[in-house]
Amino acid sequence: MNDLTRRNFIGLAAVGGLGLTLGPLLSACSQDGNAGTGSAAGAGSNADLSQVIIVMGTGSEPSAGFDPFFGWGCGEHGHEPLIQSTLITTTKDMGFENDLATSYSNSNDGLTWTFKIRPDVQFSNNTPLTAKDVAYTLKGIRDNEGSETDLSMIKDVETPDDTTVVIQLLRPYNALLYTLALVGIVPAAAHGADYGERPIGSGRYLLEQWDRGQQVIFTANPGYYGTAPKMQRVIVLFMAEDAALAAARAGQADLAFTSAIFSNQTPADYEIFACKSVDSRGISLPTSAPGKTKESDGTSYPVGNSVTADIAIRRALNMAIDRDLMVSNVLNGYGSPAFSVSDGMPWASKDMVVATDIAAAKKLLADAGWTNGSDGIAVKDGARASLDLYYSASDSVRQALAAEFSNQAKLVGIEVKTHGASWDEIYPRQFSDLVLWGWGSNSPAELYSLYHSSSSGNFPCYYNKTVDKHLDDALATVKVEDSYPLWQAAAWDGKEGVAPKGAATWVWLANVDHLYFKKKNLLIAEQKLHPHGHGWSVVNDVDQWSWS
Repeated sequence: MNDLTRRNFIGLAAVGGLGLTLGPLLSACSQDGNAGTGSAAGAGSNADLSQVIIVMGTGSEPSAGFDPFFGWGCGEHGHEPLIQSTLITTTKDMGFENDLATSYSNSNDGLTWTFKIRPDVQFSNNTPLTAKDVAYTLKGIRDNEGSETDLSMIKDVETPDDTTVVIQLLRPYNALLYTLALVGIVPAAAHGADYGERPIGSGRYLLEQWDRGQQVIFTANPGYYGTAPKMQRVIVLFMAEDAALAAARAGQADLAFTSAIFSNQTPADYEIFACKSVDSRGISLPTSAPGKTKESDGTSYPVGNSVTADIAIRRALNMAIDRDLMVSNVLNGYGSPAFSVSDGMPWASKDMVVATDIAAAKKLLADAGWTNGSDGIAVKDGARASLDLYYSASDSVRQALAAEFSNQAKLVGIEVKTHGASWDEIYPRQFSDLVLWGWGSNSPAELYSLYHSSSSGNFPCYYNKTVDKHLDDALATVKVEDSYPLWQAAAWDGKEGVAPKGAATWVWLANVDHLYFKKKNLLIAEQKLHPHGHGWSVVNDVDQWSWS
């Protein structure tokens, strides 16, 4: 999702100084005698090959701890919760398979989901996991104002017996399965205010230690009901991007996140590990003229832009952008052209794809009454085709993407002035100026968030009853696979939609590969497409990692 809903380049650190930082953290990893003494496993260290040390960004540390009630696992950067079990999980092709569930079904009206769950699962405090724990979790998330997970469509959860869960919905919502695949089940009898710091679960791992602002240590759960993890200990360090690079250079991390900006600085004994994603970078294009306001989170914001209110500008921008060149120039090839927020997913629409065509973009503008001024920028009725584009100043990739977008837009006579800013500065402009966002999830509900008239994430403020109906009908379809054509129709149904040939409400730029410096002898299991958020998704299957 976008960074505004998460409101919640410096010089490289010297390797010697980094050692002073990492030393006490890594020594904590050897308190049970299994870990190394300040050296990561693998790559010739002769350390315990049943552990792995991973560096994630500082933003990956869960501020509320490891509590699904506040978003752990099922929050905005969705990932499997590791500590807790889920009813179901998603497969590599976004199908579903059982975890706690042994079977599930949906009623003909789409309002009742029934799950049968395993009778043999215990929490790490040796108490049984029953249907009542599932009900407690789902209703607790629904009722928690601080939750990042939307379960507002749940009317009630009934438990006829210890292995049966019946979820009653207020309205049909078939994307519920994608959410449930990330919702970790907590014990009703042992869930309190300190649960986030001392979680009890039934998943693959236990939380051994959490040093806020520094590290988290997980150890394999000996009571796990599934296949025993190969990787017995997982150590996650939280660092800024430059410090992550320094950690890899020092050989003190087995896997360290990085970005395309640093991808040509791979340390010895490491290689780039690139994870494909639906982590899309796109720019919202306000569709109405200025003069109105929109309420969001209790605040009123100005709506509309006098330049992008002209549909010719929005369509021309979509045709002007050479996304392949952008991937090559900005991402060093580590990414793919983006045409939507769901490229590669079964609900993606081919009608979102638009070819780069500078000549056609210029003709479109000319036909709409835009003529080039003396400085090469298009003018219509005395107004210049000049736009302000805002991006997060702390994100070097977005800065580079914004600059490249500006360069390419100028080729068709559209001036784009880029502004790096904090999200607090960007937020008031979200409905009136261009903003470079990051989006992408393993759920079609993302389309609803971006395009439905009722959504606060509808930044272009495009209101269309036909598009709304396609989106509503998609959610109301009983079988998930039957909803795909309806999601696609919201993009373009042959007459209208949000696609570039239609309302052109966004211009999508690139899907960003999630990059890591990986020790060459670390064997990582095949990854699903990563959602937005360069962090926990990479460890979805860490239990199956090993060393060669």
